Amino acid sequence: MDPLTGGWMTDPAADEVIRTPVEEASVAARLRRLVAQLAERLGFPPERVARLQLAVSEAASNLSKHAQQGELLLRVVRDADHAAIEMVCTDSGPGIADVPAVMVDGQSSTGTLGIGMGMIARIADHSHVYSLPRRGTVLIARFEAVPGTFAETPHAGLNRPITGEEQCGDAFAASQVDEVVYAMLCDGLGHGPLAALAAREAVRAVQDSPLPMRPADLLQRVHQRLGRTRGGAVAVAAINGRTRRVDFAGLGNVAGWIVDGERRQGMISVPGIAGHQARGLREHRYELPPGAVVVLHSDGLTSRWGPHDFPGLSAQAPLVIAATLLRDAGVRRDDRAVLVVRPPDRTSGVDTA
Repeated sequence: MDPLTGGWMTDPAADEVIRTPVEEASVAARLRRLVAQLAERLGFPPERVARLQLAVSEAASNLSKHAQQGELLLRVVRDADHAAIEMVCTDSGPGIADVPAVMVDGQSSTGTLGIGMGMIARIADHSHVYSLPRRGTVLIARFEAVPGTFAETPHAGLNRPITGEEQCGDAFAASQVDEVVYAMLCDGLGHGPLAALAAREAVRAVQDSPLPMRPADLLQRVHQRLGRTRGGAVAVAAINGRTRRVDFAGLGNVAGWIVDGERRQGMISVPGIAGHQARGLREHRYELPPGAVVVLHSDGLTSRWGPHDFPGLSAQAPLVIAATLLRDAGVRRDDRAVLVVRPPDRTSGVDTA
């Protein structure tokens, strides 16, 4: 599906995503070749392609040498006018006790992923690292064809299909209008191509809807459009950075959370299946504490995770939060998706986290 249509950010098309486990050093050479092809398609100049290849090679090398269950994701992201490539590296240990220390070039601790992180951060246009000792590390980095041209967004999402399937039946979309971010996540019923078809139709339904609009009305539009598909669970939220409120409407078992430090508040959905069973759609309003983020995720992630399990995570960039939760809470054998929204700054409308 299109990464951006009419101001909505969605998950990238399949041919704009490279995801691979990194267990051997030989993976680095293949990733250098693939990311160069991806960058050249997007019009990256040779010098920027070389930077991207260097970062990917260093990240893959670190994962193969030091990580446990390391994985590297490369994907295309777009704003209204430009494209960029994001790199997301995750692993399940050993973690880094002092992240600022290892961000200094040439510094590392035995058995950690510190080697080269400073270099990656220096050549990337945008990067963050989150790590917990004995839990693992998340590194994200974004590379732009033309530095400084990519607009920051206050939201980020990730999804992945169930093992054995190429298409993911979970999809998301987000769009910012002034100081309000509209977020939608759909878990297509089942998995495979038919679930993916339902999820894509949900995305098209919100893309075709004029904003601003109440979440309950957006959900009703999705319900009407999914009647021609097998249906799914859907949640829609409007996150207002000025009034510090969240308006939420959910149908089925997509989880919605407001996460503030070590506190987490669930948002209420009603039982049903969008496209087939939707009686009594309700919209609920919640206060949004300072510093809080909104998290939507499918039931491919367990709801048993809690903020106390991830010290300081809610202060991280939305993509870091999404990658961490997908890694640690995505334990069910199912399609998985998570969408994270940090309310836009009330003065500029741009997230600065």
